[in-house]
Amino acid sequence: FIQMLRSAKKRDVLQLLRRAPEGMLPFVVEAAVAAQSVASLAALSDFLDFSKEPTSLLEKFLYAAAFSPRPSGELLRLVLDKLDGKQLAPEVQETGIIAMGSLVGKLCQQKLCGLQQEVKSGVETILRGLRGAKEESKVVIYLLALGNTALPETIPPLLDHAEEGPAAVAAAAISALRRFPARHISSKVKRAMRRIFHEKRKSYEKTCRLAAAEILLDNEPSPMDVINILLAANELETEMATFLLLKVQNSLR
Repeated sequence: FIQMLRSAKKRDVLQLLRRAPEGMLPFVVEAAVAAQSVASLAALSDFLDFSKEPTSLLEKFLYAAAFSPRPSGELLRLVLDKLDGKQLAPEVQETGIIAMGSLVGKLCQQKLCGLQQEVKSGVETILRGLRGAKEESKVVIYLLALGNTALPETIPPLLDHAEEGPAAVAAAAISALRRFPARHISSKVKRAMRRIFHEKRKSYEKTCRLAAAEILLDNEPSPMDVINILLAANELETEMATFLLLKVQNSLR
């Protein structure tokens, strides 16, 4: 079916979308996203009205985009266009932000970062949203999207929120940092993780401290980091101490 859509003209894909029975429509939308031809994406652009379509169908489209294994810049542009400046249901907006981060990250994995204007627009949209977000839940969504991009230029805001944010925000920021490859876990990132784990500036939730310790142990840990984490484990709850001990043992193996 996807192969058929890849060779179809825009008007044929659009006609298929408009005539599909309600129960089949999500399947056709997913297939059109997977086809990623110029015609199928243009048909989706004409068909999907984010101010009218049911929330479930819009989320289906955004999830299909987010999970696309090798997305194109055109797919990211379609998502950006559909989300830009529109009043959307909160769940659609949140799914769209997460999808945007996922698409940016995958395009950069394909070495297309510098070639796609859409990538720059996607990152700027997420960062702008993060700066303007007032509610804690919205800040968390933008931080998760930044984690999906795994781009080094997003690390400074992630570090700021990891150290200074409230519990849920700090947890989301540290979780996002864990998704970055080892080459991006710099000495600056490690210093911040040490401060969080050893609670140098303020108290942190248990999950935040454990995630910070994992970043240190999973990214070429220094002997001193290992020693200090093991010494600190003596003062932690049994479950936390056991978890950290197992992490160190696994690293040794």
